[in-house]
Amino acid sequence: MGAMILAVIFKIWKINFSNIRWKAILSYGMALAGMNALFYLSLERLPLGLAVAFEFISPLSVALFHARQRYDFIWVGCAILGLILLFPLQQAQQGLDLIGVLFAVCAGACWAFYIIAGQKPSGISGNHTVCLGMSIGMLCLLPFAAFSGAVGHVFELPNLYYFIGLAILASALPFSLEMIALRNLTPLSFGTLMSLEPAVAALSGFIFLGETLLWNQWLALMTIIIASIGCTVTTQHARQQKEAL
Repeated sequence: MGAMILAVIFKIWKINFSNIRWKAILSYGMALAGMNALFYLSLERLPLGLAVAFEFISPLSVALFHARQRYDFIWVGCAILGLILLFPLQQAQQGLDLIGVLFAVCAGACWAFYIIAGQKPSGISGNHTVCLGMSIGMLCLLPFAAFSGAVGHVFELPNLYYFIGLAILASALPFSLEMIALRNLTPLSFGTLMSLEPAVAALSGFIFLGETLLWNQWLALMTIIIASIGCTVTTQHARQQKEAL
């Protein structure tokens, strides 16, 4: 649905298909499909905040891979500490499902690939890249959806309204905005700024889903955010010094 909405909004029929670099489009679309499918599978087994936190490991790794400063070791330490604190251990109110963790980590790996693929020249505009990428992602996932027998439930009321809202708010709109960011930010800046997602997800799970996190898990989310903000600040500072020279 998100792909169809973008196809109409961005007028897919105006794309000059002879200019398309299909390798970039295919890699972007497959990364997008894997990122979404695996993340939603993880949500069946993990609280929202934890799923996003585990998923964020790979984007943070991309950010740190592009970092070259001594302060980066501090931020890596904060991220590692946060990941350790995420494990509920014996105090957990809800056991940590290892399959759910695997889904979330694999979704993060696809997210890292999505960041890299999204910055590759595609030969067309960013909006059309998102549109074609989502269409490819749809083609990748549609056979699995058809095999599960869930496609028919999409068009039942009120499910249809929920899926339209999900298509806009969780796919069409955010991926279009992210493409704008990817075309204007480095992998380091983009990956680190995404660290706010675990905190927002945990807060959303608390407000809308009634999920609870232990104090150590909240502390874990804080340390991951600190790692991201610290990495962003020091990187920007180093960039300003380099430009001043």
